[in-house]
Amino acid sequence: MTSITVTTWSLEQTSPADLLPAAAPEGDAVRVVRSEVPSPEFSRFLYASVGGDIRWTDRLGWTYARWREHLERPGVETWVAYDRGTPAGYVELEAQDEGVVEIVYFGLIEAFRGRRIGGHLLSCGTARAWDLADRWPGRTPTKRVWLHTCSKDGEYAMDNYQRRGFKLFDTKVEEEPEVATPGPWPGAYPA
Repeated sequence: MTSITVTTWSLEQTSPADLLPAAAPEGDAVRVVRSEVPSPEFSRFLYASVGGDIRWTDRLGWTYARWREHLERPGVETWVAYDRGTPAGYVELEAQDEGVVEIVYFGLIEAFRGRRIGGHLLSCGTARAWDLADRWPGRTPTKRVWLHTCSKDGEYAMDNYQRRGFKLFDTKVEEEPEVATPGPWPGAYPA
């Protein structure tokens, strides 16, 4: 099996004032809505559709029960961008200990990239990370929002994070097995 060199960058914000929001797309065609009802089917659709061409594979083997268990955890939220009623991408937030919130997944379905939706979605998702404790009684107010991105992600990912005010705090370089792009279904994207 061949391997590829993957660089992973970790970024953070340590104050809500760090967030530099992107302008919302013109008009009212794009909305960002919280998916409040845990739905393994919908979450798996988002995961496979957004990550299928950039080799998101770690959750593809999850069972229905594993998806449900994850989505029902207090402090896990999915925020979905809709373009004229069609899901365009999502942000998954996960509350951690001591007021830390991780943006675990963020991205757009390929057909919606390059249309100024990503900056807006990241801005909305980051703002929701900062006020997550308001929706989860008993949670410590957010003190830090962090995420990681890697060299397999979209070519504009790092720039988008930095333009939203995220600061780099760690870089790792590792060899990983090269896997085919799974797509939302086998063969959806060229290898």
